[in-house]
Amino acid sequence: MRNEKEIGRRTLLGAAAALSTAALTAIASPALAAASGTGSLKVGAGRSAIAIPDSLLPLDGFTTVHDDLYVRVLLLQNGITKVALVIVDLTSISAEAIAGLRQVVSQTAGVASSNIMVTVTHTFSAPHVFASTQSTQMATWVRNIVAACQTAVTAATGGLRAAKVGYGYGTCDVNVNRNVETADGWWLGTGEALPSSKTVAVARFDDLDGTPIAVLANYNVQSCVMMESVMASGDLPVSADLAGAAVAHVESQYGGDTVGFFLVGACGDQFPAFRSKRYVIDKDRRWAQVDAQDNGWLLLTVQGERLGTEIVRVAQTIRADQGAGTALKFVQTSATVQTIAQGHPTGPVTSYDFTPTGTAEAPLWIFRLGSAVFVGASPELSTNTALDIREGSGFKYAFVASMFEGGAKNMANRWNYAHITYAAVDSGYAPGSAEKLAQRAEHAAKSLT
Repeated sequence: MRNEKEIGRRTLLGAAAALSTAALTAIASPALAAASGTGSLKVGAGRSAIAIPDSLLPLDGFTTVHDDLYVRVLLLQNGITKVALVIVDLTSISAEAIAGLRQVVSQTAGVASSNIMVTVTHTFSAPHVFASTQSTQMATWVRNIVAACQTAVTAATGGLRAAKVGYGYGTCDVNVNRNVETADGWWLGTGEALPSSKTVAVARFDDLDGTPIAVLANYNVQSCVMMESVMASGDLPVSADLAGAAVAHVESQYGGDTVGFFLVGACGDQFPAFRSKRYVIDKDRRWAQVDAQDNGWLLLTVQGERLGTEIVRVAQTIRADQGAGTALKFVQTSATVQTIAQGHPTGPVTSYDFTPTGTAEAPLWIFRLGSAVFVGASPELSTNTALDIREGSGFKYAFVASMFEGGAKNMANRWNYAHITYAAVDSGYAPGSAEKLAQRAEHAAKSLT
């Protein structure tokens, strides 16, 4: 069987990465560009749902809204240094929309454009973002995303106040390696015996009274429980999926103005353990897909609740005691890597040409806040790449995220290329790129210690 619609939606990430090239020109050099501050820590957080009225549907194949997509903004200030993190419930996002987000954040919060990081939760149950010139409908969709950001950053700016931060690690088993060996080569499924880090990294930001301003979690999983799952009615619903369900649980526990944030980690080789439209392998190692349709929402609810519960448990153990004098340092850098001709996998193969065709800059966004470092990359990283960065960062707590600056295609590690997996064929990067990116990230993180 072939899942052409699913594969087709994933290939759009390559277009998103290409659209971001102009925005990355200023940071294309491997040289570090840094800003730092050690004054009084201030934190603000805001969120806003993206408007998707019935008049906008169907949009990119989606016909109804199951749960809202959000824009969330986290503002950090220490002395003269200001940093903003914008997280959007989308699969990927265009350079045009990113520019709009940066503009409203910069104008409203006074954060330099170069210090504004934009990323997505990588939910596959969200309409893609194309150029607004494509259609009146797409222009409205882009405006609605930017408008939600305006509301979110206004709330974050209005709530900016003296704060403290603390960190913790937990463990949650709702992800699984997606590489499975079939009779025709490696494909997608549930690779139980392969690497899958269960670590949940959590940051808790409190005001000086101990009230949580924000809770941020970092976990290795794609938000694709409901990806391409068509309901019995024929509807294809919009959903923030696993990340949205986990964050919704966190926000329901703390209530008030506390904002939850989800940083997608190594998602290049990680699926939710249970998916509505899932891959199955028979005794002869042949693969197929089946769709649970409406029953899939229970899978989403249970896994989102489980992940959200662990985030809250860890948050409750954290003592947010890093405040005034806490270092806030921010750098942008990149690694020069080799490229290959990107494939468009529709099924497993046993041979593939990974000969390099050129070079490219793979950008990195890295900031330190107290005893933790946050590393953001554009490509979908593999588990072992994220683990290497975390372990080599030199920090007790390290948050490693994929899908920054709108996201890019997979940057698989060497194991994936050796086994010709989906992530390897789907990549536009040559073997060895992930290892080079990890080394660059580790070097840059250590420069902030």
